[in-house]
Amino acid sequence: MNRRLSQFLIVLAAIALLAAAGILIQYKIRAQAVLPAPAKREEAQIPDVSVVTVHSGNYTAMVTAHGAASPHFELNLTAQVSGQVEILEEVFETGRRLEKGALMARLDDSAYTASVASARKDLADARLLLLEEQRKGLQVKAEWASSGISGKPDSELVLRKPQHDAAEAAVADAEAALASALKNLQHTKITAPFDALVVKRLIAPGSYLQAGTEVATLYGTDRLEIAVSLSADDWDKLPDAHHLESGEWPVTLTNVENGHCWTGRVLRTERHLEESTRQRTLILAMDNPLDASPALLPETFLLATITGRTIGNLWKLPSSALSQKGEIWHVTDDGTLDRFSAGPKFSDAGHIYIAAPDHLTDGPRKVLVHPLSGYLQGMTVNPVEVGHE
Repeated sequence: MNRRLSQFLIVLAAIALLAAAGILIQYKIRAQAVLPAPAKREEAQIPDVSVVTVHSGNYTAMVTAHGAASPHFELNLTAQVSGQVEILEEVFETGRRLEKGALMARLDDSAYTASVASARKDLADARLLLLEEQRKGLQVKAEWASSGISGKPDSELVLRKPQHDAAEAAVADAEAALASALKNLQHTKITAPFDALVVKRLIAPGSYLQAGTEVATLYGTDRLEIAVSLSADDWDKLPDAHHLESGEWPVTLTNVENGHCWTGRVLRTERHLEESTRQRTLILAMDNPLDASPALLPETFLLATITGRTIGNLWKLPSSALSQKGEIWHVTDDGTLDRFSAGPKFSDAGHIYIAAPDHLTDGPRKVLVHPLSGYLQGMTVNPVEVGHE
């Protein structure tokens, strides 16, 4: 009997606990229902945007273009006379530098030496005949004067004028022949026509050359020239041709492969448009390129950076400030977004230079650094400064 009573009491206690738990849950639900919702849930969140503060200013334009360095002179040197190569000088090797007039090779000159000797003899004979003719002319003039005949002879042959003219012409012809023979003899010595770099050597000892045979390829070493094509917009950023061609307008030349830099100058401007590109060419130069450290070699592909004119009313912005649609986004005075279309006037490492609209040039402006495609004009934002121009 006692056992049944204890079991009954346990079941009754469990039922009482369950009833109490149910009453407590219902009370909490009713209490939660009458509480007001948090105020923050009703407020819209304002997004942060990264901005830089910019001012309108004057900036110097920079024009960039690419081109290959070419020698001032490039020559396929040819033999001026025929003959067998007797001697090649040690300096006549590819990669060697030659001064103007340096001896490169010698041809067999025996035939040309004989021609010079023969021309000297012919000249001596012609001069002798001229002297004899001059004496004969003086003699016949004296005889004519002593004859007592008045007036001039009927023919110039009497006073031997044609004979004298022929003798003078013979001397002139002999002198020209000697000069030609001496020049041919000199051409048996093949020399550098200018300060040069030997690029190719095409002869060897024992080679027989005909006049006109190619001997070597030479590059001039006095300067390298770089031709760069510029658009009409690029030309508008540069000063006029008079200033550019002063010989002192600086240019920075950068090797696109390794980043080595040199200082060059503007040499001249072309005054016509290329038919294929419809662009105009600017010729740049660097003097004594092989003496630089490091040397600037012919055919090096270069990036040329040319200093241009100073342009006013520009914003200097990070390159990322220009959206994919070509727009600049900024925060207005009332904290909303606005935008305008813009094309960079020019750019440099990491920056673009934008012509600001007139109504935005009267003070500092906050420009978005990374405009997103989801931004809407008129959207309220919280500008967060990340840097300065």
